[in-house]
Amino acid sequence: MSTLFLTATGTEIGKTFVAAGLIHALKRKGREVAAVKPLVTGFEDWSLPASDPVRLLDALGLPHTEDEIAKIAPWRFRAPLAPALAASREGRHLDYDALLEFCRTAGASSRGVLLIEGIGGVMVPIDERRTVLDWIADLHAPALLVAGSYLGTISHTLTALATLRQRHVTVAAIVLSETEGSSVPLEDNAAAIAHFSHGVPVLSLPLLLPGMEHATFAALAELV
Repeated sequence: MSTLFLTATGTEIGKTFVAAGLIHALKRKGREVAAVKPLVTGFEDWSLPASDPVRLLDALGLPHTEDEIAKIAPWRFRAPLAPALAASREGRHLDYDALLEFCRTAGASSRGVLLIEGIGGVMVPIDERRTVLDWIADLHAPALLVAGSYLGTISHTLTALATLRQRHVTVAAIVLSETEGSSVPLEDNAAAIAHFSHGVPVLSLPLLLPGMEHATFAALAELV
C-alpha cells in the first residue's frame, strides 16, 4: 500500500483538483486508488455538490450518499474556519488520535494507492496543540505540496517546503497550479521554485476544466 498526503501553501489552492486529476491518472494506468478527506470545514447541505468530498467521490466513481461521504470525510464542520475553530463553534472536540487512527486504518484496509487530502495549508491548526504539519509527520507519509502561481508564491512555497523538511517529511513533488489572473507566468514561478527545491520535482499545472487530462497528472502517477 502506498500513501501520499496532499497538502498546500494555503487554502483554495487546488488540492482537491490535483487529487481528482491524480485519481483519474492512476485509474488510467490500471492501478487501484482510494482517497480520504478526513477534515472538512465550510460543509453545509446546500454546498454538497461542490464540496471536496463529493468531488473526490466523483473521481473515484462512487455515489454521493451520506454513507460514502462519511467514509471518506468523517469530521465535517459548518464554519469555513480552521478545524480547531470550526469545531469549537459547534461545541465539539476533534480527537487527534482518532484522526491518525482513521488514516492508518484507511491505509491498512485499502489496496493500491491511498491519497489523504489535508485541509488548508501546512500550518493550519487542527486542535489546540497540533497542526497539519504534525498530522503529516505523525503519519510518516510522503507529501505532495500544492501551490498557486500568484505573485508571492515563491516565498510561500519555499517556506512550506523548508517547514516540511524540518520535520523530516519526504516531499514527493511540488505542483504549481496556475492561479487565474496571475501577473506572473506559470513557468517563471516554477523555474524559480525549482532552483531552490534541492531535487524535489516541480510540476506545472495550467488552468484546466474538471476531468481534463494533463501530462502533469501522468507524471504524478509515476511518482506514487
